[in-house]
Parts: sequence; structure tokens; C-alpha cells
Amino acid sequence: MDVTEKYQTIDEIDNLINRFQNCTLPRCEWNHFAHLIVALSYLIQYEEKQAVNLIRQGIQEYNKAIGIKTTKNSGYHETLTLFWIHMVRRYLFNLEKSSSNIELANELIHTYGNKNLPLEYYSRDLLMSWEARNHWTAPDLKPIDILPLV
Repeated sequence: MDVTEKYQTIDEIDNLINRFQNCTLPRCEWNHFAHLIVALSYLIQYEEKQAVNLIRQGIQEYNKAIGIKTTKNSGYHETLTLFWIHMVRRYLFNLEKSSSNIELANELIHTYGNKNLPLEYYSRDLLMSWEARNHWTAPDLKPIDILPLV
């Protein structure tokens, strides 16, 4: 799915979430948009702290199941995961009207479809560091107004 494509039905979103949770989503479909939709779904469905933990755990379990190892250059990335969770939380917090989950998903992809957005906040060296991969690291280029977890 590219940024111009849209989800047509809630079943498409549910199917993505189910395949992610069951670790049957093909690796080629585990892209930036899929990460955003998983975060959106969990943040809508669960209390925020639980959603954050489920997203982290789910990504790590999925990666392990399909053979993605965490190394210096690939695999689970704590700072990126928390950065994007924050962006999805901010998106939900700033909504001005009630929307269907399909509309939310499509607008989220339209708003945050640029996977390079973190580089507006982080230097490449810091973001790609082992420390940032393993632990939340604050940005060095531009601050992020973090919403407290409720």
C-alpha cells in the first residue's frame, strides 16, 4: 500500500492485525504503514500503557517468528517504535471530529506516511545508534512534545 492507496473495509484492517498477531503477515507486508495501523488499532482498543506494551511485545514476537534478528542495523528499534507510537497518539489526541476506523487509518497514513519523519527530529547517527535501538533516546535536532501516558 502506498500513501495514495486507501483501506476500503474494516475487514482489511482486521485482517492485517490478525495476521500480525498470529505472525502470519508476510515480511514484505510488514512495512511502515502496517506499523502505523497496528499502533492505531492498539491505541484505540486498549488503555494507553497496555497498548504501548502490546505494540512493543507484538513487534518483537512477530520479528522473532519470521526470523528478523535485532542487530546494530536491523530488527526491533525502541526509539523508532516509541516515536511512532507518540505520533499516532498525537494524531488521535488532535482529532477534531469523530471518524470511522477506516477513515482514521487512511488519514493517519496520509498524515504520517513519510517514514523519514524521525530524521526531522534525530540526526541519522543518533537514530541509528545501538543505544537508540535498545532504549528510548530523546531527539537531538528538534524536541518532541510528548503526551503523558494516561
